[in-house]
Amino acid sequence: MRPYLEILPRHADASWSMLNRRLDEAIPFQWHHHPEFELTLTLNSIGQRFIGDHTGEYQDGDLVLVGPNLPHTWVSRAKYDETIPHIALVLWFHPDWIRRVTAGAVEFAPIEAMLSRADRGLQFSKETADTVRNEIEAIFSKPPAERLLSLLSILGRIAADRQTSALASTPGQSPELQENRERIDRVLTHLHLHYARTIGLEELADIAALSVSGLHRLFRRHTRTTVSDYLIRMRIGDACARLSATNQPIGHISDAVGYGSLANFNRQFKAQTGMTPREYRNVFRRT
Repeated sequence: MRPYLEILPRHADASWSMLNRRLDEAIPFQWHHHPEFELTLTLNSIGQRFIGDHTGEYQDGDLVLVGPNLPHTWVSRAKYDETIPHIALVLWFHPDWIRRVTAGAVEFAPIEAMLSRADRGLQFSKETADTVRNEIEAIFSKPPAERLLSLLSILGRIAADRQTSALASTPGQSPELQENRERIDRVLTHLHLHYARTIGLEELADIAALSVSGLHRLFRRHTRTTVSDYLIRMRIGDACARLSATNQPIGHISDAVGYGSLANFNRQFKAQTGMTPREYRNVFRRT
């Protein structure tokens, strides 16, 4: 199991960190958090992202800002171009540092406002992601001083986006998420790794070292939902990614995401998305 708290790389010539991550096989599930903000642009990849209690699909050009200590991970399902890797371009910066940089400058007020809203994670519009894509790709080849100026330029441009979407229902810095962090991380990691099989409440309670009733209270306090509803969202989210990115038969997808009954899968899929699995797949085939 991966560490829950990620220790980010430090560079002697920079006051913030970045990573040009290229993976040939897949982007793996690595449920983690850290005290820094994280801006991630994902390229040539299709799959799911998990941010706090949010489960959603991502595609090429997905741009998301994750706030401090908000648990998150991306999990790939397919590539657009099989000849090149999955790409995640990641920029990290500590909240204390970026606030010192922006403090006292009225020009940076939109950046400060955006950062204050990022505690639940922010997804940016496709139009905004497209406008900064080249600048984010180019930042890795620049000398340190120019990288810093580019970072501020990127933050200023995305802060102007009026179509951002908040992702998680609970802020990463909230007292609820700080309390019993290790317990809930163990439970969520287990769920994200094994959601395609039957998981009993007693199994999760043992992992959390709690009673079943204690698990219920902990889980609802941290995720604002029940274990069963959380599992349904994860399974249907996985199914959505498979339906949009692969030609796997619907019956195979139903089994792969944890449904022994195709009828139950169809019923829960429509309840979550408003469409049948076949209708959902046809939307992507038309586009």
